[in-house]
Amino acid sequence: MDTDKFTIKAQEAVQRAQQIAMDHQHQSIECSHLLKGILQVDENVFPFIAKKLSINGPQVENTLDQMIAQHPKVSGAESYFSREAVSALQKAQSSLKELGDEFIALEHLLLGILRSGNPVSRMLKDAGMNEKELMESIKDLRKGKQVHTRSTEETYNALDK
Repeated sequence: MDTDKFTIKAQEAVQRAQQIAMDHQHQSIECSHLLKGILQVDENVFPFIAKKLSINGPQVENTLDQMIAQHPKVSGAESYFSREAVSALQKAQSSLKELGDEFIALEHLLLGILRSGNPVSRMLKDAGMNEKELMESIKDLRKGKQVHTRSTEETYNALDK
């Protein structure tokens, strides 16, 4: 996976996902680890989207923690991205053209997870997230801007900060 095409925040989220998996002694890095990584490094994207879509963020995080706790523990093995996580990352990358972006940002990762049809995707859908509304809230968050730099997420909601 080429992280050169990721924004700084997206790289941090992926690295955080790897760390979360390692901390829990999970061999495979799953979409649940990716979403948890996003939530831990993000102060703009998910909170904005959750508010916009009336999603209970703490409840999503609680459910996510339960999902992570259910993954099998393995000691001494090399970690790898699961097929579902790779699929989510590929779907995130394929949404670049759709949004006219140069770099994969946190919102691309969210889109990829939502589109990948795994248990985390279903949990997000059950919480009230659907693709059409997610795309609309991403456009609202960006206010017409596109991701052309590796630090684009820092400019989201700049006035609100």
